[in-house]
Amino acid sequence: MFSSSLLRNVIPVSSEGVFSCVKCRSRQYCQKQFKKLTIRDALSSKALGSNVRIQGWVRSVRSQKEHLFLHVNDGSSLQALQVVASNDLNDSDLTFGSAIDVTGCLEKSPSKKQNVELHAKQIKVTGKCDPIKFPFKIKERHPMEYIRQYPHLRCRTNTFSALLRIRSEATSAIQSYFKDNGFIQIHTPVITSNDCEGAGELFQLEPAGSGKTQDERSQHFFSVPTYLTVSGQLHLEVMSGAFPAVYTFGPTFRAENSQSRRHLAEFYMVEAEISFTESLEDVMAVMENLFKASTEHVLTHCAEDVELFHKFVASGHRGQVDVMLSRKFYVISYTEAIDILNRSSQTFTFPTEWGCDLQTEHEKYLVKHCGNIPVFVTDYPYDLKPFYARDNQDHPRHTAAAVDLLVPGVGELCGASLREERLDLLQNRLAQAGLEEEYEWYLQLRRFGSVPHGGFGMGFERYLQCILGVDNIKDVIPFARFSHSCLL
Repeated sequence: MFSSSLLRNVIPVSSEGVFSCVKCRSRQYCQKQFKKLTIRDALSSKALGSNVRIQGWVRSVRSQKEHLFLHVNDGSSLQALQVVASNDLNDSDLTFGSAIDVTGCLEKSPSKKQNVELHAKQIKVTGKCDPIKFPFKIKERHPMEYIRQYPHLRCRTNTFSALLRIRSEATSAIQSYFKDNGFIQIHTPVITSNDCEGAGELFQLEPAGSGKTQDERSQHFFSVPTYLTVSGQLHLEVMSGAFPAVYTFGPTFRAENSQSRRHLAEFYMVEAEISFTESLEDVMAVMENLFKASTEHVLTHCAEDVELFHKFVASGHRGQVDVMLSRKFYVISYTEAIDILNRSSQTFTFPTEWGCDLQTEHEKYLVKHCGNIPVFVTDYPYDLKPFYARDNQDHPRHTAAAVDLLVPGVGELCGASLREERLDLLQNRLAQAGLEEEYEWYLQLRRFGSVPHGGFGMGFERYLQCILGVDNIKDVIPFARFSHSCLL
C-alpha cells in the first residue's frame, strides 16, 4: 500500500500508469503501477483488485467522520464511479464540479447500488469549481430551457452528455449502414456556387477586410458568388455518374430568420444518391432501412442514455419508437394526403387544397391519422419541387416522382426524388427558370453516360428528435446556431 507521503512525491509520466519520482525525476516504477481507466471501463468490473487511476469531475461529495465519498464522472458513461477515501484526503477544493485525478484500488462494492468502488490512495484537485457560482446545482434537475442558456457548460449535465454520446453512436451507426450496403462516402464541399434547394436562404461568402477599396470588394474571391452549402445533393449527382451508390454526411446552412423550435442556421444532413434506379420504391427502401438499422443500433449501444430521455424528457416515448421499428412504414400519395386533410374535422391554419405545400400541422396530422407510424407521401405537384425532380408526365394533375418521409412529433424527416435524367425535359425546365447557362455543367452530366438515379436527404438533428422525443431542435446539437444567437 502507498503511504500518503509517498504518493505526494510521484507524478504520472505516461497514460499507461508509469510514474516518475519527483525527487530524482528519473523514469522508474515507484513500487506499483497504476492503470489509467475511463469511468465506463472501471464500472465494467474488469479491473477488480487492480491499482488504477481515474480522472473526471465530481458529481457529489459526502463527508463522514472517518470517510469521504465522492461520485466521479468523466463523460464516458451516464453512471458515476463512487470513490471512497479516508477523511484525511478531504480538501476544501473538493466540491461539486471540480476536476480531480484519483489513484487507488478498484474493489467490489458492498452496496447494492453499484458493483465497484475505488478506494482512493491519492486525490488531486486539478481544476477548482465554485459550486455557488456554477450555474448547475447538485442533485437538481434543470429544464432544457435553462440548460440552453449555457452552451459552453451544458455538456457537463447528465442530459446533454447523454445526448452527445447518443449523437456520436448514431453517427457511427449511419456510417456503418452505408458501408455495409456498398455506399461510397463523398466529402461534398461546404463552399458552393449553386443553390440546390432554390429557396434563396443562403449565406453568401466574401473575404473579410474593411480596408479594401470598393473595387476590390466587388471582386469575388472565386470569380463567382459563393455560398455555404444548403445541400450536397448536386455534388452527389456528379459522383453518381461513376459509382452505383454514394453518400455524404456533413454540415449544411440555411439563412432563415427564425428562432422556432424547428429551425437552425447550421445543422447536419445525411444525403445519399443511388444510380441505375427508375423506382422511387428503391429510394424509399433505403430511407426506411437506414432509419430502422440506425435506431436499433442506438437503442442497443446507448440503452442507459436513451432511457434517460424516455424517462425524464419524453416520458413514454420508448413505446412510440418500438412501434416505428416494428411496423412497415405507411405509403400514401400527395393526392390521398390532401383528401385525408380535407375530410378532417380539424381546423388548419394553412389551406389544404391540391397544389399547396404541406405544412408542419398537416404533416403531423397525417402521421397521427396513419397510426403514429412514419408515412411516405409520394408524387407531389410538379411545380412544388425543384428543377431536378423527375417529371411523372401525368397530366392534367402533373406530379413529380418525389417523396417526403413524415415521422411522429417532427413532421418531415427526409425529402427524396428521382432525378430528371432526360436531357430534353431537364433542359426545358432550366430554360424556363433562366438557369440553363448557370447549370450547363449539370446538363453535361446527362450528355455523358447518364443513368436513371435518385436520392434523399435526412436531417440528422430531426432524426435525433424523433427517436428521443426532444421537442426543440436546439437541444440535440452541440452548439446551436440560429438567428440573433451565436454565443461562442
